[in-house]
Amino acid sequence: MPAVVSIRGLRVVRGGREVLHGLDLDVEAGKVTGLLGPSGSGKTTLLRSVVGAQLVAGGSVTVLGQPAGTPSLRPRVGYQTQSPSVYADLTVQENLDYFASIFGVDRSRVTEVIELVDLGGLEQQLVATLSGGERARVSLAVALLSRPEVVVLDEPTVGLDPVLRRDLWSTFHTLAESGATLLVSSHVMDEADRCDALFLLREGRVLATGTPESLRRRTGVRDLDSAFLALVEEGGDGT
Repeated sequence: MPAVVSIRGLRVVRGGREVLHGLDLDVEAGKVTGLLGPSGSGKTTLLRSVVGAQLVAGGSVTVLGQPAGTPSLRPRVGYQTQSPSVYADLTVQENLDYFASIFGVDRSRVTEVIELVDLGGLEQQLVATLSGGERARVSLAVALLSRPEVVVLDEPTVGLDPVLRRDLWSTFHTLAESGATLLVSSHVMDEADRCDALFLLREGRVLATGTPESLRRRTGVRDLDSAFLALVEEGGDGT
């Protein structure tokens, strides 16, 4: 089966500095793939490249067989940014109704995503009055409205308590089981164990790829934080 997202030789220059150095990656269908690495490793830039929001200096990014950013991909690719991408002066319901009208989906889908991300009972609250975790879930709900085949999530659990993080990761796997492909970034290494596959990034380069278990076997340690450090010391050859 061809990769859902295929990246070849991706280079990105920002502010006169190269921040992604010729990346080669493939994202498999129906999995939760984690993009892990410290802040400043290039995760957000890579995700922006996948959704077609980043100007690239070289290489190619193909999503569902088409160049990233192709207009026909817009309803097929859901994107949740790090900062909430909803209107603070509207209620949860008003936000979802507005974006549903843009995507051309009916009211029943709004009800579905409210239930999926556990926003029931908050529909009439202004987004400005919600907690950070609740706002993140509203943004996620918007990203899911069009039933996207690819869901790109940039640090969706940052700042959330352990229970909310657990519940969101459960939601991610539910989406994957229904056929969606998820690419989720995080700088928290303990979230690596929640992924089916991993890309470890450091300083704009691929440090390693594989499953959590394969990275443990490669480094000979059980803790993925320690595995990451071992790979840094090893130098990482991207395999």
